[in-house]
Amino acid sequence: MRLQKILTSAVALAWAASFSSLTAAAPTEIDLSHQLDEERAERVEKLVERFNSRQKDYQVKLVRRVQGDSPKDLYLVTREEQARFISAKGAFRPLYQVMKEENVPFDGRKLAPELRVGLADAQGNLIALPMGMSTPVLFINKAAFRKAGLDPEKPPKTWAEVQKAADKLFDSGSTCPYTTSWPAWVHIDNLSSWNGVEVADAKGHLNFNGLVQVKHTALLTTWAQARFFVYFGRRDEADSRFAAGECGMLTSSSSLVGALRDRSKVEVGVSSLPYHDDIQGAPQQTLAGGASLWVGGGQKPAEYKGVAQFVSFLMEPELQVELTAVAGFLPMTPAARAAAESKLLKADVSGLNVAYRQLQGPLALRALRVSEIERVRIIVEEELEAAWSGKTPAKQALDLAVQRGNLVLQPAPAARPAARKK
Repeated sequence: MRLQKILTSAVALAWAASFSSLTAAAPTEIDLSHQLDEERAERVEKLVERFNSRQKDYQVKLVRRVQGDSPKDLYLVTREEQARFISAKGAFRPLYQVMKEENVPFDGRKLAPELRVGLADAQGNLIALPMGMSTPVLFINKAAFRKAGLDPEKPPKTWAEVQKAADKLFDSGSTCPYTTSWPAWVHIDNLSSWNGVEVADAKGHLNFNGLVQVKHTALLTTWAQARFFVYFGRRDEADSRFAAGECGMLTSSSSLVGALRDRSKVEVGVSSLPYHDDIQGAPQQTLAGGASLWVGGGQKPAEYKGVAQFVSFLMEPELQVELTAVAGFLPMTPAARAAAESKLLKADVSGLNVAYRQLQGPLALRALRVSEIERVRIIVEEELEAAWSGKTPAKQALDLAVQRGNLVLQPAPAARPAARKK
């Protein structure tokens, strides 16, 4: 009996040790919350799989963000959501602090300043990571240009030249000479910065209803009436139309170059965002925008260790070069910038270099962008659509957009207490 008890105890201890070993070996799960469309989520999933496959301690899992969901370890925030996350930054852990506490080397101040706008504190420390940044550029369909008798190696540089090209494309049978994605981002934020005018005054009051913006909005309205400009929607609906060969010209995110190269049969040319050549000092600078990675608050210590390791993985020079050369994102680190300028990669990232050159200058650091404030962006796009469809004159549409936007941005004054009766 005693021998049997000893054997039973030994077996129990062995099972316990085995179970303990299995428990210790279980990887820490890191939830990465997102609201990406299917194509963009697929790109991020590939990055996650690479991180998960190269180590066994942590497993990052993509989860779609749902309102009211429990807090997550990481949040991948789109350009349209960024202002909301910045205003609630107290609910998140500053990225630089997490990296420091976990003793993982990280110096966010080495990142290009135009990519850190809104994501760094007063000392330049990153509170979130700018993951996939881009700026608007002009794409052209080279075959459509040739058919129209246009030189595809000399794409339009100004909006006046875009009109001439659209006219010839239309005459050659094009049903969509020009289109655009991200209307508020391209035609208010970047149109203003590129042509040297503001979208808000020093006190933060919106004022993008000036002469330059009104003239530009009216110009696109006349193009829409002439069928030179065809509008497909507020997000990236126009991208797929251009990729399918339906349109001759497209203004959209510079990061689209990777997807067009991989999935489109269209021979694509990339040029700088057009500017208005009758405006003194134009062109100046465009703006960088895109996804940012935020760290959730109130998570377990082991999860923060995993978060730090995942961020370190994203910052590896080889991966940064790949994200620049293959995915088409703006170079974030010195290694990626050096690779983009090298002879080895120059042929692959010629379009990217067009985008990067647009960003050099002080206006690229302006913090207020109407397209990053979700409620204001919706208002702006409603009024642009009203103008482009001919329902509202351009000046009236932008006046309304500014008025409505300022009501959103400026909180209503507190009610004054009633005077005491004597």
